[in-house]
Amino acid sequence: MKNFIYTSDIVDLNNFIDKSIKLKQLPNKYSMMGNNKTLGMIFFNPSLRTRLSTQKAAQNLGIKAITMNFNDEGWPIELEDKVVMDQNKSEHIKEAARVMSIYCDFIAVRAFPSLESKKKDLEDKVINGFKRYASVPVINMESSIAHPLQALADAITIKENKKNKSPKIVLSWAPHPKALPHAVANSFVNITKRMDAKLTITHPEGYELNSDVTNGVYVTNDQNEAFKNADFIYAKNWSSFNNYGKVFKKDLDWMITKSKMNLTNNAKFMHCLPIRRNVVASDEVIESNNSLILNQVENRIYSAQSVLKTIIENG
Repeated sequence: MKNFIYTSDIVDLNNFIDKSIKLKQLPNKYSMMGNNKTLGMIFFNPSLRTRLSTQKAAQNLGIKAITMNFNDEGWPIELEDKVVMDQNKSEHIKEAARVMSIYCDFIAVRAFPSLESKKKDLEDKVINGFKRYASVPVINMESSIAHPLQALADAITIKENKKNKSPKIVLSWAPHPKALPHAVANSFVNITKRMDAKLTITHPEGYELNSDVTNGVYVTNDQNEAFKNADFIYAKNWSSFNNYGKVFKKDLDWMITKSKMNLTNNAKFMHCLPIRRNVVASDEVIESNNSLILNQVENRIYSAQSVLKTIIENG
């Protein structure tokens, strides 16, 4: 692994998950591995868990972290090639990536989609631009179409908490007042498809994800049917993909409630956070003994630490 852009950068997923769980048991065992190395973390969008967990992961390996909120502290970046830069963009990504490569041993980037142009968002221009022009490894802290560090933490959490060899996992759309990206859902589907699990996706009509991602997965518009005998319920909102970025449904009948969780096989509840209480899921569900949301939060450290450790080991 040279870069970590998508979950597909992990070759042997099961082995990687097992190594991450072992690392969690002795998080400071490799505290000198990153001595004299620097991680540059660039944020084009807000972050709580991703920023703190990735920085903590770096510290556990002895790596120093430099953080920059680019929209407030950096020059506006141009992503297109062969443009005349006579408007509001002052710095090209070619220079930005190369400059950071001089100062840092790794570059981690967080940049959300516009949800306006499907074509541009699918190109994932910010993270792939850094990958293209940087001379050091690049790590995706959530891009237009992917959140691989979250998905890896989710996979670790499922492995730690599953009660049978091949659990039924349900990714359920849930309501939200704003149009949200597809990144978390995309990466969760992509990583779960590679696990020993039975994945079901449920959402209202009009909220289909990218068919390239969901190919081969059972999808239903009947949430109650999907929940039957489920072992894990992962709640997440996303906007429409086919009618790109649109929100059609805001009522709460798709909210995850205790009565819906009662349809399951005593399922564990998962969500990537932040969560809109009593919109995405009820207080009862979020605070139940079956809620794994804080387990996922903790495992964000070890997903990032495993990635950084592997990149160092691979030179």
